[in-house]
Amino acid sequence: MNTRACTSAVIAFLVMLFLPAATRALQDRDHLTPQEVDLIKDTQILDKRIEVFIKAAERRVLVLTGSAAGSEKQLKKDSEKWGELPTGNPGELISDIARIFDEAITNIDDVSARDEKNPLIPKALRKLAAAATRIIEQVKPLGSKSNTSETYSYDQLMENAEAIVQAASKLPPEVAKKGKSKEEKPKTNN
Repeated sequence: MNTRACTSAVIAFLVMLFLPAATRALQDRDHLTPQEVDLIKDTQILDKRIEVFIKAAERRVLVLTGSAAGSEKQLKKDSEKWGELPTGNPGELISDIARIFDEAITNIDDVSARDEKNPLIPKALRKLAAAATRIIEQVKPLGSKSNTSETYSYDQLMENAEAIVQAASKLPPEVAKKGKSKEEKPKTNN
């Protein structure tokens, strides 16, 4: 066996040895802050609960992208209700978002199992899919910069987002409610 092959084998072994430990460490972390957990518990209507999950994920994107600095006034207002912005390294924050998406999916699945004709299911799923698409676009540049433990979190995030978008694409087209459509023009009798 040549030196290069031996080195590659040792590196592969070390990655296999340490990746499960890094993955466990990320999963042991609470993916929601105590305030976010309280907001979720207090929000029983499915589409509103999904909005809480979306806001929690977006807060992590603010930290990841560094865009939190530009909106100090909004952050101060949000901190009263949501608490301080979450902290963590990029791998932890990406893992948090993946797990938030997973929990949102589970909430939609739970409601669907109890009442598959619930009209809030498509509404919640569409909101979640739109947010997943936005968040993935913002987080995508971080994927190329990730290390081994972050790669697992990033891949999990991409899988969850893809599942959400795919499920939403199978929904029937949204029907505009009578009197609510912005595109309807009043008919005139000439």
